Amino acid sequence: MDKSKIKKALGPIVDPSLEKTFEETDAVRYIGIDEDSEKPSVNLIVGLGKDDDQTKAKVRRAIAKVIKLDLGFHGLKIDFELLKKKESILDDDSKIKYIGIASGKGGVGKSTVAANLAIALTRLGKKVGIIDADIYGSSIPTIMDVPIAIPKADKDEKIIPFNKLGVQLISTEFFLKKDQPLMWRGPMLGKMLNHFFYDVAWDKELEYILIDLPPGTGDVAMDIQKLIPECDMLIVTTPHESASHVAVKAGFAAKELKHEILGVIENMSFLNHAGEQLQIFGEGGGDTVAKRLKTEVIQRIPIGQPQGEYHSIYDMKEEIGVIYLGLANKLLKMV
Repeated sequence: MDKSKIKKALGPIVDPSLEKTFEETDAVRYIGIDEDSEKPSVNLIVGLGKDDDQTKAKVRRAIAKVIKLDLGFHGLKIDFELLKKKESILDDDSKIKYIGIASGKGGVGKSTVAANLAIALTRLGKKVGIIDADIYGSSIPTIMDVPIAIPKADKDEKIIPFNKLGVQLISTEFFLKKDQPLMWRGPMLGKMLNHFFYDVAWDKELEYILIDLPPGTGDVAMDIQKLIPECDMLIVTTPHESASHVAVKAGFAAKELKHEILGVIENMSFLNHAGEQLQIFGEGGGDTVAKRLKTEVIQRIPIGQPQGEYHSIYDMKEEIGVIYLGLANKLLKMV
């Protein structure tokens, strides 16, 4: 069964703490369907105005009637969370601009692009945050040379984001033991993303939040669309055909989710050597992606190694650091 049909069927259920329907509050935060067994089941994350036992029990009964009796599913698991939009960066009155950094495959330097772009925006005087939503391959803390440690909480029990070079950041990496793999399914991923948006004490004056997305398409991309449907997207690829082929898929997925694509970034575009531009990874990949997605290559970033104190962050005096400043300037004009 299509997830949209399940959400529609749950729409008329009333949250007694708010006296509003699920449709009005957009209460259904996640729907997962497990059809691997003989008895298909549904996993839900539902947002409520209050999370007291009486409210949850009443809502649980109403949901069970729809899922089991009306729709015929055998199993049901429900996780509840508070609807905290007004207390978060997702508040309708927020002026934050969201930019998703996406790629079709890993290894194209997407996270390095995201980190350097965030820092370039701060160098232009903007207040910037970065969410490492690359759940299974989080690397932003390492790229930005931030020690892995459990974040602290403020007096309101909200997570205090780390700050590096003026950029606020949060990542799954801070919540895992060293070298521990992340083995979560959809509902847990959705919960972590919700924490990043609802439960982090972001600076109230933030102007831009960059979201380092997982490569490819999947639950995280769809959850991002649900949380911030107005997120603009940058597609990162290399010049190589294999990278550009899957980057096109990531771009079409973003379009399918109604995100605007700002343009394509061709990373590791060439190597400057003895006055020549060597095409180490081939050429034309960025142009192929841009043509297929009906957009443009807005920046080509050469192969390089930062010469300053940070192993992945370029200084403003370096050629690639200047290129990132140029990219940041272009984005400010676009968004």
